[in-house]
Amino acid sequence: MAADETLPDTDLESRVIDEHHQALKLWLRWLSCTTRIEDAIRKRLAAEFGTTLPRFDLMAQLERQPEGLTMRELSQRLMVTGGNVTGITDQLESEGLVVRAPHPTDRRAFSVQLTPTGRKLFRRMATTHERWVVELFAGWTPEQKAAMHEQLAVLKQHLAQGSPT
Repeated sequence: MAADETLPDTDLESRVIDEHHQALKLWLRWLSCTTRIEDAIRKRLAAEFGTTLPRFDLMAQLERQPEGLTMRELSQRLMVTGGNVTGITDQLESEGLVVRAPHPTDRRAFSVQLTPTGRKLFRRMATTHERWVVELFAGWTPEQKAAMHEQLAVLKQHLAQGSPT
């Protein structure tokens, strides 16, 4: 590349200039990193397991709640519409990875649970997913990871206290 050529803009973060507010620069940098990590995970899930991140996320929620979750609870936890949850659940059910059962206390609702096959597959995916995340953060020392974790805890607390919307 010649000295006068510049790299193409690959994301919004790369277009930030010195005059921009520090919070904006931080937000865009964080968003850029998050997007790159998610893209890597999405590609790896598709290549290794033939699945998507939303399917993985739904199965993760069910793994945490072996007694099952209603469609409404899944929608709230995943922060997506009920229609999205229904579509993913339908796919996973047709593959024998989840089952809908009558809810124990609400006759109008169903409880979605992982099947033994779904639980086994999810555990394999989760172990591999964890390895990928560790690999993606390998550029930081343990101290840097701990410091970032602490800083994000402070930000999360601030946001939970009702920062302006």
